[in-house]
Amino acid sequence: MAENVTIMTMKLPKLIATSVVRGSMQGESHGGIYTIDFDNQEGQQHVDWNTSKIDFEGRGADRGLRGITFDGNDIYIAASDEIFCYDQEFNLQSSYKNRYLKHAHEICRMERRIFISSTGFDSLLSFNLDTKKFDWGFHLRQEYEQWSGGTYDPLRNTGPRPVNDFHINMVHVSKDGIFLSGLKTNGLLYLTPQNTIQKVCDLPSGTHNPQLWNDGVLFNDTASDCLRFVPRDGEEQAYKIITYKESDIEFAGIDDSNIARQGFARGLCTINDRFVAVGSSPSTISLYDLQSQQLIGSVNLSMDIRNAIHGLEIWPY
Repeated sequence: MAENVTIMTMKLPKLIATSVVRGSMQGESHGGIYTIDFDNQEGQQHVDWNTSKIDFEGRGADRGLRGITFDGNDIYIAASDEIFCYDQEFNLQSSYKNRYLKHAHEICRMERRIFISSTGFDSLLSFNLDTKKFDWGFHLRQEYEQWSGGTYDPLRNTGPRPVNDFHINMVHVSKDGIFLSGLKTNGLLYLTPQNTIQKVCDLPSGTHNPQLWNDGVLFNDTASDCLRFVPRDGEEQAYKIITYKESDIEFAGIDDSNIARQGFARGLCTINDRFVAVGSSPSTISLYDLQSQQLIGSVNLSMDIRNAIHGLEIWPY
């Protein structure tokens, strides 16, 4: 009973999310920026991303908006090949490109740098917030099942060729170091200060958003349509991603292997050591209590099955 009282009386978080509309055509909206107010069970769209100056080939390609991070009053959001800086009213302040930035996914700020997963080059990039320049790159490789890689200068033309062998879609940087993973790394990887790679733990193929949390690993097991927490000790927890009646879905019946499907989990942020928010398709944000092992609530932003959450963070303002 005490747990339910705590949940009922606690102030629920406000979040910010980005989305990608997979399979959208040139001239159509293909993503956006939203804030989500769980206390009032509502979402608000602030940016409708409909630029036509992108590559529309394939299901995702350059569509939509992706990773989110913050620096003071500035909000940084990644598109496929560009980093945008917005103010708190979502007025665009500036943007930045680099020849090695392609199909960006998650981004993360650590001190005075933003680290970016550049999926189209199997790379990580660093953007210096003081100089406003890209100042470091790391290219991931694997030979004979051994991970390796090397650094490069993203301002020179001596970096890697375009390659997407591992589909790097996550980077997280903290005082513990640089962590990365991809759809095809089959594990959470650690980049040591000596630029060597160590595998932290195994992950299912197709995983999104893994992170070390509460002495375990938390991730979207996207292929299994669930949020999963695997502690170092104790029982594994799995939470099925919310789905809807097919009759309520817009664009239901499209080829889900190539475009989108219900229950596709992507976007994850921890609220504290108990509550976790997860994004899914069609664009829905769900809040889970991993202590009481229950779904607290969800907010739907669109019933268009093509509209999938990409980035998800706590609104800090």
